[in-house]
Amino acid sequence: MRPLLPRELVQLLAEGDLTLIVAYQHSGGTVSDSHRLRLREVSRLYTSTGRGGESYDGPVLHTLVPDPAVLADVLPTDRLLPNGMAIPEIRRELRHISNARNVKAVLAIWTLLLSLVWLGTRGPWWLTILAMLAMGPLHVRFAILMHEAAHKLLFSRKSLNDLIGTWLIAYPALVPLSAYRRGHFAHHKEEFGPNEPDIAFYRGYPGTRADLRRRLIRDAVGISGAKNLRFLFLATTKASSRRVALSIIAVQATMAIGLWLVTGRWWAYLVLWLTPWMTQWRVLNRLRAIAEHGGMQRSDDRRLTTHHVRQSLLARLWLVPFNTGWHLAHHVDMGVPWHQLPAFHDELVRAGYVTEGITFASYRDLWRAARAG
Repeated sequence: MRPLLPRELVQLLAEGDLTLIVAYQHSGGTVSDSHRLRLREVSRLYTSTGRGGESYDGPVLHTLVPDPAVLADVLPTDRLLPNGMAIPEIRRELRHISNARNVKAVLAIWTLLLSLVWLGTRGPWWLTILAMLAMGPLHVRFAILMHEAAHKLLFSRKSLNDLIGTWLIAYPALVPLSAYRRGHFAHHKEEFGPNEPDIAFYRGYPGTRADLRRRLIRDAVGISGAKNLRFLFLATTKASSRRVALSIIAVQATMAIGLWLVTGRWWAYLVLWLTPWMTQWRVLNRLRAIAEHGGMQRSDDRRLTTHHVRQSLLARLWLVPFNTGWHLAHHVDMGVPWHQLPAFHDELVRAGYVTEGITFASYRDLWRAARAG
Protein backbone atom coordinates (compact mmCIF):
# COMPACT_ATOMS: atom_id res chain seq x y z
CA MET A 1 0.00 0.00 0.00
CA ARG A 2 2.78 2.51 0.85
CA PRO A 3 6.30 3.01 -0.50
CA LEU A 4 9.12 1.24 1.30
CA LEU A 5 9.97 2.75 4.66
CA PRO A 6 13.59 3.67 5.46
CA ARG A 7 15.58 1.05 7.32
CA GLU A 8 15.67 2.98 10.58
CA LEU A 9 11.88 3.25 10.84
CA VAL A 10 11.44 -0.40 9.93
CA GLN A 11 13.82 -1.23 12.78
CA LEU A 12 11.82 0.91 15.20
CA LEU A 13 8.63 -0.87 14.21
CA ALA A 14 10.23 -4.28 14.38
CA GLU A 15 11.37 -3.49 17.92
CA GLY A 16 7.86 -2.46 18.92
CA ASP A 17 8.61 1.25 19.16
CA LEU A 18 5.59 2.24 17.07
CA THR A 19 5.92 5.66 15.51
CA LEU A 20 3.17 7.71 13.91
CA ILE A 21 3.89 7.64 10.22
CA VAL A 22 2.60 11.17 9.72
CA ALA A 23 4.97 12.47 12.39
CA TYR A 24 7.79 10.60 10.72
CA GLN A 25 7.01 12.05 7.30
CA HIS A 26 6.86 15.57 8.64
CA SER A 27 10.12 15.11 10.52
CA GLY A 28 12.06 14.94 7.28
CA GLY A 29 12.97 11.30 7.67
CA THR A 30 14.40 11.37 11.18
CA VAL A 31 12.56 10.26 14.28
CA SER A 32 12.97 12.44 17.35
CA ASP A 33 11.97 11.45 20.86
CA SER A 34 8.90 13.68 20.62
CA HIS A 35 7.69 11.70 17.62
CA ARG A 36 7.99 8.30 19.29
CA LEU A 37 4.33 8.01 20.21
CA ARG A 38 3.02 4.68 21.34
CA LEU A 39 -0.02 3.41 19.45
CA ARG A 40 -2.64 1.14 20.94
CA GLU A 41 -3.13 -0.79 17.75
CA VAL A 42 -0.34 -2.98 16.43
CA SER A 43 1.07 -1.87 13.07
CA ARG A 44 2.11 -4.76 10.87
CA LEU A 45 4.96 -5.17 8.41
CA TYR A 46 4.03 -7.02 5.29
CA THR A 47 4.51 -7.35 1.58
CA SER A 48 1.79 -5.73 -0.53
CA THR A 49 0.77 -4.22 -3.82
CA GLY A 50 0.33 -0.51 -4.41
CA ARG A 51 -2.82 1.24 -5.55
CA GLY A 52 -1.63 1.45 -9.11
CA GLY A 53 -0.60 -2.19 -9.22
CA GLU A 54 3.14 -1.68 -8.53
CA SER A 55 4.67 -4.37 -6.32
CA TYR A 56 6.76 -3.78 -3.22
CA ASP A 57 8.91 -6.66 -2.04
CA GLY A 58 9.98 -5.11 1.27
CA PRO A 59 8.32 -4.20 4.54
CA VAL A 60 5.76 -1.42 4.51
CA LEU A 61 3.63 0.24 7.18
CA HIS A 62 0.19 -1.15 6.64
CA THR A 63 -2.23 1.76 6.29
CA LEU A 64 -5.01 2.64 3.89
CA VAL A 65 -4.37 6.36 4.27
CA PRO A 66 -2.63 7.88 1.23
CA ASP A 67 0.93 9.07 1.69
CA PRO A 68 0.79 12.87 2.06
CA ALA A 69 3.63 13.00 -0.46
CA VAL A 70 1.23 12.00 -3.25
CA LEU A 71 -1.39 14.61 -2.35
CA ALA A 72 -0.76 17.36 -4.86
CA ASP A 73 -1.20 20.90 -3.48
CA VAL A 74 -3.09 22.31 -6.48
CA LEU A 75 -5.97 24.31 -4.99
CA PRO A 76 -7.27 26.84 -5.67
CA THR A 77 -7.47 26.90 -9.48
CA ASP A 78 -9.33 29.09 -11.91
CA ARG A 79 -12.28 26.65 -11.61
CA LEU A 80 -12.01 25.30 -8.07
CA LEU A 81 -11.97 27.02 -4.67
CA PRO A 82 -9.42 26.27 -1.92
CA ASN A 83 -11.79 23.66 -0.42
CA GLY A 84 -12.17 21.88 -3.76
CA MET A 85 -15.68 23.09 -4.51
CA ALA A 86 -16.26 24.62 -7.91
CA ILE A 87 -16.38 28.38 -8.32
CA PRO A 88 -19.94 29.78 -8.06
CA GLU A 89 -20.77 29.91 -11.79
CA ILE A 90 -19.65 26.29 -12.32
CA ARG A 91 -21.08 25.15 -9.02
CA ARG A 92 -24.56 26.38 -9.94
CA GLU A 93 -24.53 24.11 -12.98
CA LEU A 94 -23.11 21.15 -11.08
CA ARG A 95 -25.71 21.55 -8.33
CA HIS A 96 -28.67 21.51 -10.72
CA ILE A 97 -31.20 18.84 -9.67
CA SER A 98 -32.90 16.97 -12.50
CA ASN A 99 -36.42 16.30 -11.21
CA ALA A 100 -37.37 14.34 -14.33
CA ARG A 101 -34.34 12.08 -14.04
CA ASN A 102 -35.14 11.32 -10.41
CA VAL A 103 -38.80 10.60 -11.15
CA LYS A 104 -37.55 7.99 -13.60
CA ALA A 105 -35.12 6.63 -11.00
CA VAL A 106 -37.86 6.20 -8.38
CA LEU A 107 -40.19 4.56 -10.90
CA ALA A 108 -37.36 2.30 -12.04
CA ILE A 109 -36.58 0.89 -8.61
CA TRP A 110 -40.22 0.20 -7.86
CA THR A 111 -40.74 -1.39 -11.28
CA LEU A 112 -37.71 -3.57 -10.66
CA LEU A 113 -38.96 -4.52 -7.20
CA LEU A 114 -42.37 -5.63 -8.50
CA SER A 115 -40.79 -7.43 -11.46
CA LEU A 116 -38.36 -9.38 -9.30
CA VAL A 117 -41.09 -10.36 -6.83
CA TRP A 118 -43.35 -11.49 -9.66
CA LEU A 119 -40.53 -13.45 -11.28
CA GLY A 120 -39.48 -15.00 -7.98
CA THR A 121 -42.97 -16.29 -7.27
CA ARG A 122 -43.76 -17.62 -10.73
CA GLY A 123 -40.98 -20.05 -11.54
CA PRO A 124 -39.03 -22.98 -10.09
CA TRP A 125 -37.07 -22.66 -6.85
CA TRP A 126 -33.88 -21.58 -8.57
CA LEU A 127 -35.67 -18.61 -10.10
CA THR A 128 -36.70 -17.56 -6.59
CA ILE A 129 -33.03 -17.76 -5.55
CA LEU A 130 -31.98 -15.59 -8.50
CA ALA A 131 -34.65 -13.03 -7.62
CA MET A 132 -33.41 -12.97 -4.03
CA LEU A 133 -29.85 -12.35 -5.20
CA ALA A 134 -30.97 -9.53 -7.48
CA MET A 135 -32.77 -7.93 -4.53
CA GLY A 136 -29.43 -7.14 -2.88
CA PRO A 137 -28.41 -4.57 -5.51
CA LEU A 138 -31.98 -3.28 -5.52
CA HIS A 139 -31.72 -2.55 -1.80
CA VAL A 140 -28.53 -0.67 -2.61
CA ARG A 141 -30.50 1.45 -5.09
CA PHE A 142 -33.15 2.25 -2.51
CA ALA A 143 -30.39 3.22 -0.06
CA ILE A 144 -28.62 5.52 -2.53
CA LEU A 145 -31.81 7.34 -3.52
CA MET A 146 -32.67 7.64 0.18
CA HIS A 147 -29.21 9.15 0.63
CA GLU A 148 -30.02 11.68 -2.12
CA ALA A 149 -33.26 12.57 -0.36
CA ALA A 150 -31.38 13.00 2.93
CA HIS A 151 -29.14 15.54 1.15
CA LYS A 152 -32.28 17.23 -0.25
CA LEU A 153 -31.07 16.42 -3.76
CA LEU A 154 -33.85 14.10 -4.92
CA PHE A 155 -36.26 16.88 -5.89
CA SER A 156 -35.80 20.63 -5.96
CA ARG A 157 -38.91 21.20 -3.83
CA LYS A 158 -38.07 20.16 -0.27
CA SER A 159 -41.65 19.12 0.51
CA LEU A 160 -41.71 16.75 -2.48
CA ASN A 161 -38.17 15.58 -1.74
CA ASP A 162 -39.10 14.61 1.81
CA LEU A 163 -42.52 13.18 0.94
CA ILE A 164 -41.24 10.79 -1.73
CA GLY A 165 -37.92 10.25 0.00
CA THR A 166 -39.68 9.20 3.20
CA TRP A 167 -42.68 7.16 2.08
CA LEU A 168 -41.52 5.63 -1.22
CA ILE A 169 -37.82 5.13 -0.50
CA ALA A 170 -36.66 5.39 3.13
CA TYR A 171 -39.54 3.68 4.92
CA PRO A 172 -39.69 0.79 2.42
CA ALA A 173 -35.93 0.42 3.07
CA LEU A 174 -36.62 0.42 6.85
CA VAL A 175 -34.78 3.71 7.41
CA PRO A 176 -36.06 6.75 9.36
CA LEU A 177 -35.11 9.53 6.94
CA SER A 178 -35.04 12.41 9.42
CA ALA A 179 -32.79 10.53 11.87
CA TYR A 180 -30.56 9.34 9.06
CA ARG A 181 -30.25 12.90 7.76
CA ARG A 182 -29.11 14.23 11.15
CA GLY A 183 -26.52 11.50 11.57
CA HIS A 184 -25.33 11.69 7.99
CA PHE A 185 -24.80 15.43 8.12
CA ALA A 186 -22.63 14.86 11.21
CA HIS A 187 -20.65 12.39 9.10
CA HIS A 188 -20.09 15.02 6.42
CA LYS A 189 -19.29 17.79 8.88
CA GLU A 190 -16.26 15.88 10.17
CA GLU A 191 -15.50 12.37 8.97
CA PHE A 192 -13.97 10.36 11.82
CA GLY A 193 -14.80 13.19 14.21
CA PRO A 194 -16.32 12.76 17.68
CA ASN A 195 -19.87 12.65 16.25
CA GLU A 196 -19.13 10.24 13.40
CA PRO A 197 -22.21 7.92 13.35
CA ASP A 198 -20.65 5.22 11.18
CA ILE A 199 -17.29 4.83 12.89
CA ALA A 200 -17.98 1.12 13.51
CA PHE A 201 -17.98 0.57 9.74
CA TYR A 202 -14.73 2.44 9.14
CA ARG A 203 -12.39 1.68 12.00
CA GLY A 204 -10.29 -1.44 12.39
CA TYR A 205 -8.88 -1.44 8.86
CA PRO A 206 -6.52 -2.72 7.75
CA GLY A 207 -7.42 -5.76 9.80
CA THR A 208 -6.94 -9.47 9.67
CA ARG A 209 -8.72 -11.69 7.18
CA ALA A 210 -10.38 -13.44 10.09
CA ASP A 211 -11.83 -10.15 11.38
CA LEU A 212 -13.33 -9.20 8.03
CA ARG A 213 -14.61 -12.73 7.44
CA ARG A 214 -16.31 -12.73 10.85
CA ARG A 215 -18.05 -9.42 10.15
CA LEU A 216 -19.23 -10.50 6.71
CA ILE A 217 -20.52 -13.83 8.00
CA ARG A 218 -22.52 -12.03 10.69
CA ASP A 219 -24.02 -9.88 7.94
CA ALA A 220 -24.66 -12.76 5.55
CA VAL A 221 -26.51 -14.97 8.03
CA GLY A 222 -28.79 -12.17 9.25
CA ILE A 223 -27.31 -11.41 12.69
CA SER A 224 -26.68 -7.75 11.84
CA GLY A 225 -30.11 -7.45 10.22
CA ALA A 226 -31.82 -8.98 13.24
CA LYS A 227 -30.16 -6.38 15.47
CA ASN A 228 -31.50 -3.62 13.25
CA LEU A 229 -35.01 -5.07 13.38
CA ARG A 230 -34.76 -5.29 17.15
CA PHE A 231 -33.83 -1.60 17.34
CA LEU A 232 -36.81 -0.75 15.14
CA PHE A 233 -39.27 -2.51 17.44
CA LEU A 234 -37.59 -1.10 20.56
CA ALA A 235 -38.11 2.36 19.06
CA THR A 236 -41.87 1.84 19.31
CA THR A 237 -41.54 1.84 23.11
CA LYS A 238 -40.08 5.36 23.25
CA ALA A 239 -42.25 8.42 22.83
CA SER A 240 -39.60 10.31 20.84
CA SER A 241 -39.30 7.64 18.15
CA ARG A 242 -42.64 5.79 18.33
CA ARG A 243 -44.40 7.65 15.51
CA VAL A 244 -41.60 7.12 12.98
CA ALA A 245 -41.03 3.49 14.00
CA LEU A 246 -44.74 2.66 13.70
CA SER A 247 -44.83 4.40 10.31
CA ILE A 248 -41.98 2.22 9.05
CA ILE A 249 -43.68 -0.91 10.38
CA ALA A 250 -46.95 0.16 8.74
CA VAL A 251 -45.21 0.61 5.39
CA GLN A 252 -43.62 -2.83 5.73
CA ALA A 253 -47.02 -4.37 6.56
CA THR A 254 -48.56 -2.65 3.55
CA MET A 255 -45.80 -4.01 1.33
CA ALA A 256 -46.28 -7.52 2.74
CA ILE A 257 -50.02 -7.47 2.13
CA GLY A 258 -49.68 -5.79 -1.25
CA LEU A 259 -47.11 -8.30 -2.53
CA TRP A 260 -49.29 -11.16 -1.24
CA LEU A 261 -52.31 -9.82 -3.13
CA VAL A 262 -50.32 -9.18 -6.31
CA THR A 263 -48.54 -12.54 -6.41
CA GLY A 264 -50.89 -14.80 -4.48
CA ARG A 265 -47.91 -15.94 -2.37
CA TRP A 266 -48.06 -15.07 1.33
CA TRP A 267 -44.29 -15.48 1.63
CA ALA A 268 -43.35 -13.07 -1.17
CA TYR A 269 -42.44 -10.18 1.13
CA LEU A 270 -40.58 -12.30 3.68
CA VAL A 271 -38.49 -14.23 1.16
CA LEU A 272 -37.97 -11.66 -1.57
CA TRP A 273 -37.77 -8.37 0.32
CA LEU A 274 -37.08 -8.76 4.04
CA THR A 275 -34.62 -11.67 3.83
CA PRO A 276 -32.34 -9.99 1.25
CA TRP A 277 -32.45 -6.84 3.39
CA MET A 278 -31.34 -8.82 6.45
CA THR A 279 -28.59 -10.71 4.62
CA GLN A 280 -27.23 -9.72 1.21
CA TRP A 281 -27.85 -6.00 1.65
CA ARG A 282 -25.89 -6.07 4.91
CA VAL A 283 -22.88 -7.58 3.16
CA LEU A 284 -23.03 -5.10 0.28
CA ASN A 285 -23.47 -2.18 2.66
CA ARG A 286 -20.41 -3.14 4.69
CA LEU A 287 -18.25 -3.70 1.61
CA ARG A 288 -19.31 -0.34 0.19
CA ALA A 289 -18.67 1.41 3.53
CA ILE A 290 -15.14 -0.01 3.64
CA ALA A 291 -14.59 1.14 0.07
CA GLU A 292 -15.72 4.65 0.94
CA HIS A 293 -13.93 5.37 4.23
CA GLY A 294 -12.44 2.18 5.66
CA GLY A 295 -9.16 2.78 7.47
CA MET A 296 -8.97 6.48 6.66
CA GLN A 297 -8.50 9.29 9.16
CA ARG A 298 -9.81 12.60 10.43
CA SER A 299 -8.61 15.48 8.23
CA ASP A 300 -9.66 18.67 6.48
CA ASP A 301 -8.27 17.14 3.27
CA ARG A 302 -11.01 14.88 1.94
CA ARG A 303 -8.39 12.73 0.20
CA LEU A 304 -7.38 11.52 3.66
CA THR A 305 -10.95 10.75 4.74
CA THR A 306 -12.43 9.22 1.59
CA HIS A 307 -11.18 6.62 -0.87
CA HIS A 308 -11.38 6.86 -4.62
CA VAL A 309 -11.80 3.65 -6.63
CA ARG A 310 -11.72 3.33 -10.40
CA GLN A 311 -15.27 2.56 -11.53
CA SER A 312 -16.30 -0.47 -13.55
CA LEU A 313 -19.61 -1.48 -15.11
CA LEU A 314 -19.98 -4.50 -12.81
CA ALA A 315 -19.34 -2.45 -9.67
CA ARG A 316 -21.82 0.20 -10.76
CA LEU A 317 -24.40 -2.48 -11.48
CA TRP A 318 -24.04 -4.45 -8.24
CA LEU A 319 -22.48 -2.24 -5.57
CA VAL A 320 -22.34 1.48 -6.39
CA PRO A 321 -25.29 2.49 -8.61
CA PHE A 322 -26.38 6.07 -9.21
CA ASN A 323 -22.74 7.21 -9.44
CA THR A 324 -22.17 6.73 -5.72
CA GLY A 325 -18.75 5.26 -6.53
CA TRP A 326 -17.49 8.80 -7.16
CA HIS A 327 -17.58 9.19 -3.40
CA LEU A 328 -14.57 11.45 -2.99
CA ALA A 329 -16.24 14.02 -5.25
CA HIS A 330 -19.38 13.71 -3.14
CA HIS A 331 -17.43 14.52 0.03
CA VAL A 332 -15.67 17.48 -1.54
CA ASP A 333 -19.11 18.97 -2.33
CA MET A 334 -22.09 17.13 -0.87
CA GLY A 335 -24.46 19.50 -2.68
CA VAL A 336 -23.75 17.93 -6.08
CA PRO A 337 -26.55 15.48 -7.05
CA TRP A 338 -25.72 11.95 -8.16
CA HIS A 339 -26.13 12.57 -11.88
CA GLN A 340 -23.52 15.36 -11.77
CA LEU A 341 -20.87 13.55 -9.75
CA PRO A 342 -18.89 12.20 -12.76
CA ALA A 343 -18.65 15.72 -14.18
CA PHE A 344 -17.46 17.11 -10.86
CA HIS A 345 -14.98 14.25 -10.49
CA ASP A 346 -13.58 15.14 -13.92
CA GLU A 347 -13.07 18.71 -12.68
CA LEU A 348 -11.07 17.38 -9.72
CA VAL A 349 -8.97 15.17 -12.00
CA ARG A 350 -8.22 17.99 -14.43
CA ALA A 351 -7.13 20.17 -11.52
CA GLY A 352 -4.72 17.46 -10.33
CA TYR A 353 -6.57 17.05 -7.03
CA VAL A 354 -7.50 13.42 -7.79
CA THR A 355 -4.54 11.44 -9.13
CA GLU A 356 -3.56 7.85 -9.84
CA GLY A 357 -1.54 7.90 -6.63
CA ILE A 358 -4.71 7.96 -4.51
CA THR A 359 -6.81 5.75 -6.78
CA PHE A 360 -7.43 2.06 -6.20
CA ALA A 361 -7.54 0.12 -9.46
CA SER A 362 -10.63 -1.83 -8.33
CA TYR A 363 -12.81 -2.55 -5.33
CA ARG A 364 -11.19 -5.95 -5.09
CA ASP A 365 -7.79 -4.31 -4.66
CA LEU A 366 -9.13 -2.07 -1.89
CA TRP A 367 -10.78 -4.95 -0.01
CA ARG A 368 -7.60 -7.00 -0.37
CA ALA A 369 -5.65 -4.15 1.22
CA ALA A 370 -8.28 -3.84 3.98
CA ARG A 371 -7.75 -7.46 5.02
CA ALA A 372 -4.01 -7.69 4.47
CA GLY A 373 -3.17 -7.74 8.15
